[in-house]
Amino acid sequence: MAKITFFFPTNLCTLLYFLLLWPLPTLAQESEPQAPDLNPKLNIGVVQHFGEKPTDQLILKAQPGDHLTLKFPTPEGEKQLHTETVILKMGVEPLPEPEVSERVVLSTHRSYENAEEDAEKWRSLGLEVELAQPDRWQVWAKRSVYHTPLLRRWLIDSLQAQGHKIPRLETQVLTQKRTPYWMAAGYRYNRNQLEITSPQNVIQVSQKTNDPEPLVYGGNLRLQPDAYGTYTLVNNVPLETYLRGVVPHEIGAWPPAASIEAQAVLARTYALRNLQRFEADNYHLCANTDCQVYKGLTEVYPSTDQAIDVTKGLVLTQNNQLTDAVYFSTSGGVTANYNDIWNGEPRPYLQGVIDAPNKIWDLSQQNLALEPNFRKFINLKSGFNEAGQLDFRWREETTLEAIAEHLRYYLKRRNLPQANFKTVKKVEVVERSATGRILKMTVTTDQGVLEIAKDEIQSAFLPPISTLFYIDPVYNPNKTLKGYVFVGGGFGHGVGMSQTGSYHLSKLGWSSEQILNFYFPGTQLQPLNSSMLSGN
Repeated sequence: MAKITFFFPTNLCTLLYFLLLWPLPTLAQESEPQAPDLNPKLNIGVVQHFGEKPTDQLILKAQPGDHLTLKFPTPEGEKQLHTETVILKMGVEPLPEPEVSERVVLSTHRSYENAEEDAEKWRSLGLEVELAQPDRWQVWAKRSVYHTPLLRRWLIDSLQAQGHKIPRLETQVLTQKRTPYWMAAGYRYNRNQLEITSPQNVIQVSQKTNDPEPLVYGGNLRLQPDAYGTYTLVNNVPLETYLRGVVPHEIGAWPPAASIEAQAVLARTYALRNLQRFEADNYHLCANTDCQVYKGLTEVYPSTDQAIDVTKGLVLTQNNQLTDAVYFSTSGGVTANYNDIWNGEPRPYLQGVIDAPNKIWDLSQQNLALEPNFRKFINLKSGFNEAGQLDFRWREETTLEAIAEHLRYYLKRRNLPQANFKTVKKVEVVERSATGRILKMTVTTDQGVLEIAKDEIQSAFLPPISTLFYIDPVYNPNKTLKGYVFVGGGFGHGVGMSQTGSYHLSKLGWSSEQILNFYFPGTQLQPLNSSMLSGN
């Protein structure tokens, strides 16, 4: 990509120069750096986009014998209320005058990894950007820099003049605003920020009345605005307590100890490396599969607590730096290289390995980029760590109409103009990696040919649950093309540790360190230290 040259009318030159370079006010002097806490408190967005629907509500309850303390700002200063239960609802207030909500969206992505890589490209061209997730991951022009309508339109004009077609200006005229409210002692309180604490540091959260499965969180909660006009309920919780709500919901409580210990190390490393993920919304991580599944103290087990305790403070590193400690459900017999799925700098420790305890396939001799080799491999059923397990092998058939419907939905979510096609004529696998992952597919429609690459393939097509598959045509009785059958293996992105594979290795007597070295070759298991945290 060439460096961007910005164009604008000459009579605006001086104005724009000062608008861009005028320093923004700072809220406080920077303090002296302090040694990082090795059990830091994390801010986890446990309920995102609260208020998106007018019927949204949050029911917060104290434990028996305990109470909640509500803290919120008032014109007279901070106010506190004590209650056993509070129900937060979303109110709508008219604005005195219409307000414009606007942002420059530079690109949209399925994964944070590809969004971050694209953000780096924009930064290298001189733009200040930020990552956001209103739905899919997006790269935005930084709102604090492009903070006026004039600057945003000038930026879009400049990008279009340089041939960038995807960036767009999203504009919404607001006549009302969402404000959370709650009732207490006969009063209605409308506030856009609320802190909730309890003496026992345990709070129950439900999103509907008589919820049979409410979630319970340790630590404190805070309701705060996000970047999309809605709100997030944020759980402030120490790292090691956070892991108690992650490990059992990512790998379960029943696998052998070594498998759970490996998961605990990866969950700890992943969290610490990804603290910047939701910087635009002023918290660290989400609580779903876009980060790590986290359910607080709702279900904790002796087996997972033991694994967290045994590995306390241990992280996976390379050259004393935290690794990208990624993991997934099932590999299908071979893990993926980092760049088979995501763009950016390759991670030498994230390279494909045959997911088996013994050498049953040699990638150097039988490259899975070759279609005959791949088909032979995917039809093997035994000898792998995951053999016989759910999703190790799968087969799904679909019609051209179903492919077209899902593809249109995918393209519309990305705001791409190709979404106006009517029919799908042909689907092809164009390129594979050495580990068999599809790098590029094409779809021929009545409007032309679309290219879909890497992890976007799982969003663009409904059947595949990984990118490790091949397709064959399915014909109608009259020999016309009806659709395709997708034949593959694995579930998830395939990079890093297979959770299902780790079960088998544990049963064979492998230690957690051996399992991690198998899936992350060249890494080291070591205690967390300050230099690792300061470098991330």
